[in-house]
Amino acid sequence: MSKPVPIILNKEEKHTLEKIVRSPSAQARDILRSRIVLLAADRLSNHAIADRLGCNINTARLWRNRFYALGMKGLKDLKGRGRKPIYNEQKKAEIIAATLTPPEQATHWSARRLGKKLGVPKSTVHRIWKAHDLKPHREKSFKYSRDPMLVEKVVDIIGLYLNPPEGAIILSVDEKTQIQALERSQPILPLGPGHTAARTYDYKRHGTTTLYAALNLTEPEVIGRCAKRHRHQEFLSFMREIDKIYPTGEIHLILDNYGTHTHPRVEKWFERRLRYHRHFTPTSASWMNLVESWFSILTRQRVRRGSFTSEMLLIKSIHNYIRDWNKHPVPFKWVKTSNEVLRHYNIVNNGTEH
Repeated sequence: MSKPVPIILNKEEKHTLEKIVRSPSAQARDILRSRIVLLAADRLSNHAIADRLGCNINTARLWRNRFYALGMKGLKDLKGRGRKPIYNEQKKAEIIAATLTPPEQATHWSARRLGKKLGVPKSTVHRIWKAHDLKPHREKSFKYSRDPMLVEKVVDIIGLYLNPPEGAIILSVDEKTQIQALERSQPILPLGPGHTAARTYDYKRHGTTTLYAALNLTEPEVIGRCAKRHRHQEFLSFMREIDKIYPTGEIHLILDNYGTHTHPRVEKWFERRLRYHRHFTPTSASWMNLVESWFSILTRQRVRRGSFTSEMLLIKSIHNYIRDWNKHPVPFKWVKTSNEVLRHYNIVNNGTEH
């Protein structure tokens, strides 16, 4: 019996091998090979290594000799080794084509169902889907704006974001309706080491409120007030509050197309105040109104994970959040040009790019 080859590791090799052994994501074969080399470096015989690791002595001999001859590269599989693919390119094309055609009695394929239909294992279907970035189980939603003034409104609002009039106040205004005061049936479990925060699915409703908010894009701050109802009267009341907060100067308002914003009484109010200029977002494109982004932050940070025993407690929490936000406001900045946005709608703006 030939004497086993000696293995001597430098610091870098030893560190790499020990890291592989400790790694929870390393493959079992790589861990075994690394252990064989580490034990060989401790001068154990191939027989002793096989006994300790529970592998065949030929396996211990193979990887010991491979490392001795090639170093770290020797622990990798040689090219051309391993199981040969069973299915050719034609079969792959058939699986992909079938994936793109929904089944008759369902909206999309599962790997198991498609594999059964084509006579291949579901693991093969999974592998081909992964290689071609196919995800039949996932779906996104979208809404296309058919506003006849789409181009003009996009250019107008983005121009206002990127090149605001000097000395003017830019306010992004909208209302968030149906904010529910939900009281959880059990106390919320706080965050702790080893577990996430948790809340019960069941709850008790204590009413709803509507938040009217104006995001100042000139000097970062939020003006907000809650109202019981969502009518033009409440909107006008909010506008009168804005009029008191900003008694002078040119004001540009970014609004969506909700009916309260164009009610005849609202129109008359703006006709008497020529310093106000309204800019309406395209229909089905209220995401262009930056206050919607702030509403999303409010929902995530204060409302969704809260528990409120009354409507008044919800309103108080919202107002407290606004006051705290205004102490350390985060400015919102629009970065896309009008042409970049219009390309999303497959429209090219031939005018000036804002």
